[in-house]
Formats: sequence, C-alpha cells, structure tokens
Amino acid sequence: MGSFSIWHWLIVLLIVVMVFGTKKLKNIGSDLGGAVKGFKDGMKDGSAPDDAAKTAAAPAGQVANQQSADKTTIDVEAKQKS
Repeated sequence: MGSFSIWHWLIVLLIVVMVFGTKKLKNIGSDLGGAVKGFKDGMKDGSAPDDAAKTAAAPAGQVANQQSADKTTIDVEAKQKS
C-alpha cells in the first residue's frame, strides 16, 4: 500500500495523455524547458555584471570625448517640431 508499481504509473500516464492529449503535453514540456533555460541564463547574467563592470570601465579620455560629443549633437526632431 505504500508504493506504487510500474503498472500504477503506466495507468496514470495513460489517463493523463487521454485527458490532455499529446500535443498539449508537448507544449507544456517545451514551455517548462524554456522556463528552466531562462532561469539558468538569468542566474548567469545576475552574477556577470559585477565582474564585467570592473573589467569594462572606459578610460577617462574616452569619457571626456564622449561628453564633448554629446554637447555638439543636434536633435533633428526638436528642430522639426518648432
């Protein structure tokens, strides 16, 4: 009475397939797999920015050049609106 035999599990599997159908079960399986993959990728990305921020810091000269370039840019859409 404590554990189920293989025949019990096969009957349960047959009933589940009859109720949901193989196409629906395939979609559920692929959705679950995609969710697990997304979770793993998110966990990898969560720890990566700390290391990447330290190694990808721009030199001071590039930052100064970028700021001066921002001052000389012209917003074309703003001129068209006026």
